[in-house]
Order: sequence, then C-alpha cells, then structure tokens
Amino acid sequence: MSQHKNGLKYSDAGVDIDAGNALVDRIKPHIRSTRRPGADGEIGGFGGLFDLKAAGFKDPVLVAANDGVGTKLKIAIEAGNHDTVGIDLVAMCVNDLIVQGAEPLFFLDYFATGKLDPLHGEAIVAGIAKGCIDAGCALIGGETAEMPGMYAGDDYDLAGFAVGAAERGHLLPAGTIETGDILIGIASSGVHSNGFSLVRKIVALSGVEWSDPAPFEEASTLAQALLAPTRIYVRPLLEVIRNTGAIKALAHITGGGFPENIPRVLPDGLCAHINLDAIDPPAVFSWLAQAGGVETREMLRTFNCGIGMIAFVAEDDAETVCAALHACGEDAFVLGALAARAEGAEGVSYAGRLDL
Repeated sequence: MSQHKNGLKYSDAGVDIDAGNALVDRIKPHIRSTRRPGADGEIGGFGGLFDLKAAGFKDPVLVAANDGVGTKLKIAIEAGNHDTVGIDLVAMCVNDLIVQGAEPLFFLDYFATGKLDPLHGEAIVAGIAKGCIDAGCALIGGETAEMPGMYAGDDYDLAGFAVGAAERGHLLPAGTIETGDILIGIASSGVHSNGFSLVRKIVALSGVEWSDPAPFEEASTLAQALLAPTRIYVRPLLEVIRNTGAIKALAHITGGGFPENIPRVLPDGLCAHINLDAIDPPAVFSWLAQAGGVETREMLRTFNCGIGMIAFVAEDDAETVCAALHACGEDAFVLGALAARAEGAEGVSYAGRLDL
C-alpha cells in the first residue's frame, strides 16, 4: 500500500507560487516603462486594455503577429545569458507588423519553464520591455507558466504576440509592384533569430565553447556574439513610409531566407533578381559557412546573410528611400530589381557572388 504525505502543497509538485509573485513584483517597473498613448503600462487584470482612440487612430485596421525565438534560447540557457532574448522575441513579431505598414501598439508574452527563477525571469522580461520601447509598443500583459516535468533543468520557452494598426487604405503592399521596381536591402545586426539549429550544429562540430572568444569577433565570447539581438526596424521604416510615401512593399528576411520570404510579396509573374556582389555579409556568416562547409544557396535559404529587411520601390524613388533610411541610421543599398518571371522559374534569382 503506497504512503501519501498529508497536507500536500503545490510546491510539493514543483510549482512555487511565491516565486511567481516575486517575479511579478520584479517586472512591474519594466512593464511601466513601456507605457504609451493608449496603454497605461500596468498589469494585474485578467486582460490587457488598449485604447485606439487615445492612440490617435480614426479608422484603423488591426494587424496581428506572433512568433518565438527558436533554439537561440538554448544558447542563452547554456551560457546563462538571458538579457537579450526578450528583444529577439519582440523583434520577430513587430518586424512582421511593419512589413504590412502597421504601427505596433501592444505586446503580450508567454514564458514557460520547468523551474521558475525570478532573477532569470526578470532579465527576460526586461529584454522584452526594452524591445517594446524600441518598437514603440506597450507591454500590456503576458503569462508565466511554471510546468515541472514539461521542461528539463533550466530550459524555458518564449512566445510573443503583437498587435498593430494602420489607417484604412495605408496598409502594405501598396500601389502596383511591377517590372523594374528596385529592391533595397537593409542590413541586419547578425543572425537574428533564425537558423539556430544549424548554428548550434556548426558550433558543436567546431569544438568552440560558448565562453571562448568568438572566432569572428574576438572582443566577445561566442555566446555573446551569437546572442546579438534581432534588429527592430519599426521606427525608421515607419518614418520613411510616412515621409516618402514611396515604399510599395517590405519583406522581412526570417526563416527561409531569401527564396521563401521575397516571393511572399510579389505578384504572380514577377521574379526578384538579387545582386549578391552588393551584400557585405557580417563575419559571423563567413565563419558559419566555412566552419560548417555550408554552400551559398543553403546559406541564402537558411540565414539572412546580412539583409534583415528588403524594401520594394519604384526605380525613380530608390535614391530618395536609400537617403531617408541612411538618415534614420540604417545601412541601406540597392540589392536588385524585379523582372518578368519565366514559366517554371523560381521567384528569386541570383547574380554575382556572396563573399563568404
């Protein structure tokens, strides 16, 4: 006959309610820091509120996106560096809003772990708050789930949910995307948050430890260099969209790289011709390609290779848009052009050589 302990508590099953409450207290200042017109930056209710009228919208269309950070989290966990993955979480969602011309308004997060550590949790949420501030959206709520048995050791997972808005008639793609339109590449900050299963495989084969100097950036450890957060393009792109009116479409270069993401915004019958000579890949991509023996086409379909966002503009507007992006601090340059797509051809073709 089995013996049962009398007076079992939730903590006996591995869930610490006090740790959860401690985390809520620690993250409240970070959440308040994200307040903006339409949201007061407070949490505690059963749902977050947002006032579209207070945010200045008259006839808005809402746009929603959700995403995660993927196995980049394994590097953060193994290296004990949790400060930047929250920025990645926000970036992956809000960059998908801006490609549709939407201003991010609010964000919610989901943080699940096997054993809640309030200090680690605070570092993660502080990163989320930093990303929200950068994107101009409010962190209005979220969920922290302590689930022993679902996650081993220090493992955790993150999911993010963002909602934005644009006035009716101002969504992207806009206008007619046609032959001769120019692709403007906007530089990434590194690997961003895609392809990390391959990154981790290459690191394992290389024998380099997370705490070792990065072979491609010796001022940082390998973990620090690979955890460089995903660039958030919201503020500069909103400014250029509104001030120039010249951007017809945008493509966020995420999972699937160039061949999967560029055709998502192209009409049938068009192909994007990319000049690989125009790209100056950050050193991390050269190291990944060489250390892993990864062929160029596989690099282009797995990683952003230095291009985190692509803008589509009329040929006559290319110089104006590049100049406007430069003025906003972005590294932007002509990457290619649109042409008629031959029957049976792929949506992206390449000329030149990627210098890896």
